[in-house]
Amino acid sequence: MDINNAKSRVEELTKLLNYHNNLYYNQDNPEIGDYEYDKLLRELEDLEKQFPTLLKKDSPTQKVGGSAGEKFSEVTHTVQMMSLHDSFSHGELLDFDRKVREVVQNPLYVVEPKFDGLSVSCEYENGVFVRGSTRGDGFVGEDITDNLITIKSLPKRLKNAPEYLEVRGEVYMSDDNFLKLLKIQEDNEEKPFKNPRNAAAGSLRQKNSKITAQRNLDIFVFNIQQIRGVTLTSHKQSLDYLTELGFPTAPFYNRYDNMEDVIEEIERINNIRGTFGFPIDGAVVKVDDFSQRELLGATAKFPKWAEAYKYPPEEKETKLLDIEINVGRTGALTPVGIFEPVFISGTTVSRAVLHNEDFIKEKDIRIGDTVIIRKAGEIIPEVVSLKSHGENTVPYVFPTVCPSCGSKVTRDGEEAAIRCTNTECPAQLLRHLIHFVSRDAMDIEGLGPAVLEQLVNSSLVKSPVDLYKLTPMDVLGLERKAEKSALNLIDSIEKSKEQELYRLIFALGIRHIGQKAAKLLCDNLLTIENIMNSKVEDYTNIDGFGTVMAESIVEYFSHEESINLIKELKECGVKMPPVEKKSEEGKFTGLTFVLTGTLPTLKRSEASKMIENAGGKTSSSVSKKTSYVVAGEEAGSKLTKAQNLGVTIITEEQLLNMLES
Repeated sequence: MDINNAKSRVEELTKLLNYHNNLYYNQDNPEIGDYEYDKLLRELEDLEKQFPTLLKKDSPTQKVGGSAGEKFSEVTHTVQMMSLHDSFSHGELLDFDRKVREVVQNPLYVVEPKFDGLSVSCEYENGVFVRGSTRGDGFVGEDITDNLITIKSLPKRLKNAPEYLEVRGEVYMSDDNFLKLLKIQEDNEEKPFKNPRNAAAGSLRQKNSKITAQRNLDIFVFNIQQIRGVTLTSHKQSLDYLTELGFPTAPFYNRYDNMEDVIEEIERINNIRGTFGFPIDGAVVKVDDFSQRELLGATAKFPKWAEAYKYPPEEKETKLLDIEINVGRTGALTPVGIFEPVFISGTTVSRAVLHNEDFIKEKDIRIGDTVIIRKAGEIIPEVVSLKSHGENTVPYVFPTVCPSCGSKVTRDGEEAAIRCTNTECPAQLLRHLIHFVSRDAMDIEGLGPAVLEQLVNSSLVKSPVDLYKLTPMDVLGLERKAEKSALNLIDSIEKSKEQELYRLIFALGIRHIGQKAAKLLCDNLLTIENIMNSKVEDYTNIDGFGTVMAESIVEYFSHEESINLIKELKECGVKMPPVEKKSEEGKFTGLTFVLTGTLPTLKRSEASKMIENAGGKTSSSVSKKTSYVVAGEEAGSKLTKAQNLGVTIITEEQLLNMLES
């Protein structure tokens, strides 16, 4: 390759890697796997070595890809949180060993698993956890102390601790907790996390630490960044010391005096990685002696005393035996491939989601074909590509009727999903009921998924209406239901009949209609009859209500099943109280407010209610129609957009003064 072609490829790789760095480190939403990314980075490294004049200071090979975001305050790292150089072959490991031995004599190496999560720093003063932060770009990260406190396996107090200690760890989500989270996302038809690493990173970077706490994150601590009050001389000694202090460290870390044994240990880890229960994507080799590390030094990005060996994703061939269709809560039909069982990454795989009709068509997957499958993030089976068509196979035709109820299915022009529109479809029933009784909807305490499943399986409940026909005797017949709990449940169902109208609208599970949209609808149209009988233009005249939402409402109430559901709920005593029309005149009549950041004394919901009671409207997004943006601490992109659009920005104090004047 000549210099001109090399320059063009370097520019292309730099742009591509910066794009993927942003998705991976800052958005927690990668488009490619770690292995594919690492290969692109290695290609750029090789070109920069071959053509040194093309190496720039801001090259992706010279820096860690993350940055401190807007949601959290910045933390400057006293000790740089460096990345690791990657190897992909045994030959590259031998080359690493050769370079080490050129500088130091008789090195000992410690080998440990390379955890696949989010790298963090945790600081302790006199044994008390005082601050935690993300790696960011290695020099500046984000303060995530409150979120790290929610991780039960991270010690908050240390016994016999040094005066000051900064450790580095990897926050991860276990395989079991990741699968549980995916099930919740699947039930709610939310966009699922692609792998445990992104689930952990997305959970840890939540503004609300209560959400982080619900995700059951864990941590492994693998390095001491700084320490005062204790002297340590080697890596293995430091890991032993961290274990004594109560930190969760790697389940094993072994020391070797030659690279051949190191390679053998790396392959041993590879062979058992599917049994760990937590995600790893390789193994790490580190020079043990700290004085030797000082002699070896570091580049701008990597220490020269450590090397990461990355395992390639394990891919296997198998035969596609059948395609099953599952039906979700909102009627989405999801194809699932059934394969000849094949052993991958520690477990036997025989099923994988095929996503939608477009995915099947793009890959031209047919029943009887041989396909290549792997585990995304070492957890979720996925079809990578078609290997070959089977003999006499034909293109797969997606069903035109629902496999559960036989109703006709439809596809919106802009959506990949094909849906069953029958609200009484049995396959949708349980998920629909779970949504109907949820806290933000009808809020029926005691009707959890397990109880609902029993009610459905015993044919006591075939629609939300049947919930209001239950008797204490019906509930007593369920497993583990005593008389008192049965009476409490019936009482909770009775109380739900008084719920506000917007809660019922949200409970119906109409596509694109969340809680805020349901409230907007009720505040403007006031009665269930108006909501059921309005036209698209009536809905789109509501500020903050878009065409897609409007069409979804009209489509929902065009079905006889939906009209009958409302009628039967009324007959069962569900009140559906009309919304009291707000006074047309108020201090904030005609004004639209957007709330962003953390307000000093008010919750956002409290501020919203005060604005609405004064005749104003609140919106979740900033536009030219926005009258005021009320900005609190750590306001993010909404504040920036308001500044760019010239929208007036006020504080909570100014808002309260406006209300009182």
